[in-house]
Amino acid sequence: MLEDRELYRKTLAKWGVDAQYDQAVEECAELIAVLKHFRRGKVDEQRVIEELADVWLMVGQLAYMFGEDQVKSAVQEKLAKLENLLNSP
Repeated sequence: MLEDRELYRKTLAKWGVDAQYDQAVEECAELIAVLKHFRRGKVDEQRVIEELADVWLMVGQLAYMFGEDQVKSAVQEKLAKLENLLNSP
């Protein structure tokens, strides 16, 4: 995800930060909607995968925009918290 820095840089240069924030929100909303449809049997798994890929790309861009090291650190903290929750009675 974060190995695509040059692509993210070019994307921001072409469309700008505000447009990418809006795009991230839109892609997350589409994933939410398709997950609801998937649970009701209205779409197949491939449709979910396609929307998940869109969100994955936007998360990469957002991580690039906000600072990859800070995001990695926050992810590690969340993973540790999850592990603690799984190991607690």
